[in-house]
Amino acid sequence: MPGVEAARPGDPRFYVRSGPFPLSRVAAAAGSTASGEERLLHGVAPLQTAGPREVSFLDNRRYLEALAATRAGAVVLRPEFVTRIPAGTAAIAVPEPYQAWARVAALFHPPRPARPGIHPSAVIGEGAMIDPSAEIGPLVVVGAGAEIGAGCRIGPGAVIGESVVLGAGCRIGALVSLSHALLGPRVSVYPGARIGQEGFGFAVTEEGFVSVPQLGRVVLEHDVEIGANCTIDRGSVQDTVIGAGTRLDNLVQIGHNVRLGRLCVIVSQVGISGSTVIEDFVMIGGQAGLVGHLHIGRKARIGAQSGVRADVPTGADVVGSPAEPKRSFFRQVALLRRLAAEESGGRSPPGRQAK
Repeated sequence: MPGVEAARPGDPRFYVRSGPFPLSRVAAAAGSTASGEERLLHGVAPLQTAGPREVSFLDNRRYLEALAATRAGAVVLRPEFVTRIPAGTAAIAVPEPYQAWARVAALFHPPRPARPGIHPSAVIGEGAMIDPSAEIGPLVVVGAGAEIGAGCRIGPGAVIGESVVLGAGCRIGALVSLSHALLGPRVSVYPGARIGQEGFGFAVTEEGFVSVPQLGRVVLEHDVEIGANCTIDRGSVQDTVIGAGTRLDNLVQIGHNVRLGRLCVIVSQVGISGSTVIEDFVMIGGQAGLVGHLHIGRKARIGAQSGVRADVPTGADVVGSPAEPKRSFFRQVALLRRLAAEESGGRSPPGRQAK
């Protein structure tokens, strides 16, 4: 676009900048020490565009050519790649470069702190308790009896329902709605998410449907992240619970009474039906669907677009619809391909060779 400079990470119009920092401070943030002379580093950038005042990283040997050509002042990388670093570039060797890079990037670009105060257009209900250090943006509604903790940031147009509790350091995006919910410290809810609405519960009669009162809450434990436009139903008679540190991608649906464990990862467009229990460290791929009343064991992994209709044991990997163990699924795929090749007179399907 005319008038737009070449893209650099951390455009100051949108991101907080910090620094510069000496090489030793950057290495300490990465959990390591650095080779090379002390120097000041002003920011982060990819290997291909980084200059002498910037730090970059390498976590994939595919980019060794880019490493050899980089002009970066320092690079975070694995110890085995240190000998490939060009002259004049400092090496910050760590066992897990991507983790270290996350800390380094956060050093130069920390989250924007709250700007204390209540915007004049916000509506604050009777008895709401708002910490003086919290930021309440334009057109925010805070219901009666709600509690907003220290350092919270509430984005434009968000609705914090009556008696909702936000722990310290929560970030609530624009147009989020929260009701019947208790949030622990440092919870992030991205724009457009709907948390605490009634679950999908009704009794079927000959005359029609009779709605069942939804009397539970939503509990988001500390350090949870909820992606944009997610929906999390409150419980019917129990609480819907999202365990500490768990992360939901955008567009995830969580039904009533679901209990998600700690440090789970739920990818975009997953749907989890009511009363399913998911233990700690579970990973669920995009567009997977889980029926209700299941039990998913600790560290299980569910592949993208899987249809899960039965319990998944601890540590299992399942794929397909209906979901089944990964090895079994791919054996069936291989068999079907062989049968298809035989049926076609030895000609393999496109892109495959008959064996």
